[in-house]
Amino acid sequence: MTARRRLVDLSPLRVSPAFARLWIGSAVTGIGTQLTVVAVGLQVYALTHSTLAVSLVGGVALLPMILAGLWGGMLADVFDRRRVLLVSTLVGWIATLAIAGLSFYYASAGGGSILEIVPLYVATTVNSVAGTVSGATRTSVYPRILPLDKVPAAAALSGISLGIQLTAGPALAGILVAAVGLPVTFLVDVVLFTAGFLGVVTLPRLRPLSEPSRPGLAAVLDGLRFLRRAPNIRAGFLIDLVAMTLGRPYVLLPAAGALVVGGGAVTVGVLTAAAATGTFLASLFSGPVSHTRRYGIAIGGAVIVYGGFIGLFGLVLLLAQLGALGPAGADWSQVNWTALVLAGIALMGTGAADEVSAIFRSSMLLTAAPDEMRGRLQGIFTVVVTGGPRLGDLYAGVLTSLVALWFPPLLGGLLIMLLVATLLRLLPGFRAYDADDPRP
Repeated sequence: MTARRRLVDLSPLRVSPAFARLWIGSAVTGIGTQLTVVAVGLQVYALTHSTLAVSLVGGVALLPMILAGLWGGMLADVFDRRRVLLVSTLVGWIATLAIAGLSFYYASAGGGSILEIVPLYVATTVNSVAGTVSGATRTSVYPRILPLDKVPAAAALSGISLGIQLTAGPALAGILVAAVGLPVTFLVDVVLFTAGFLGVVTLPRLRPLSEPSRPGLAAVLDGLRFLRRAPNIRAGFLIDLVAMTLGRPYVLLPAAGALVVGGGAVTVGVLTAAAATGTFLASLFSGPVSHTRRYGIAIGGAVIVYGGFIGLFGLVLLLAQLGALGPAGADWSQVNWTALVLAGIALMGTGAADEVSAIFRSSMLLTAAPDEMRGRLQGIFTVVVTGGPRLGDLYAGVLTSLVALWFPPLLGGLLIMLLVATLLRLLPGFRAYDADDPRP
């Protein structure tokens, strides 16, 4: 295979200027979003000195985000998707501006109690809800502005965008907070957020292709009923839920940096970046996805590999905890380099395998589902990718407290491989899925 065919397929950017503008705008906006995620946590901790208060940022927004995924997907199916994107992007931009304004207020007035930062919780929740609606709608737009055979390549390009966002956003946040302070950092996001309008304003009208459903709960339930009749899409959701519930390593990283691998907060950043690097590299070398037709096999195989790398991460923690890889301390000068390198390789592998699975899952959903259901199915998928990691954090936290730090990823990796292999065997239709004959 030539180097060109191995590298990411850029043809969606050439054949569809609308997609190119949407992709660029989303990438720039996403960098700002990740910047704000980090900066909000720093803002809350600076005001309260409470880890609980920081954790409430995501906890408060969880249920609204789940509801926004379901409701926003419905809106994308019954209204002009361009209009839904415009409104949700505008709401997100206003919420970001409000966060910046609150940060300037706190800088002058100070703060301390959780009650005093309730407006910040509200603004970040509104921002998250708007982002959820935008995300579900934006992805459902792809098959309307691209040939269907370009959708897998578009999904791979989205992975590159995500990898850039997850690495550049937090890094930029750290630099800006240290250099110019929190209020100006949020203003930078306000400026970056405006790039999102570039891709949306220039989209053509994207009205429903068929008679739309009436907006409301009945339309949401229609989407859930369709999912019951879509075994392949449902199987993709289930496999992803298995991986996210049993294979979420991120909640373990602070303890790993402090107690096992060593290096403290710097190690946490390095290992988090390793996973994002794996995502980016998998997308960069995603050329073969355009020539792969057996999506079910590709999804299952990628998640089995993901489980293997999660298990490897657990094994590294076990060996490091037993002292087999050398001593470690909380300070960066006392890091266990052998453990850090092996753990980084494992997490890079998880990021790459997860991205391969995501490309094919997204492609299956977008090409197999009818246009009038794509928004709602994207909304349901948002619920899966929002709720699964939270369940995964709970699984890892409980088992760590009951056994040891290495136990959740080692057990979880083995269970992922076993369960996904079993599902592939029990679901012959999913296993035989052919992109040339897409069936939901």
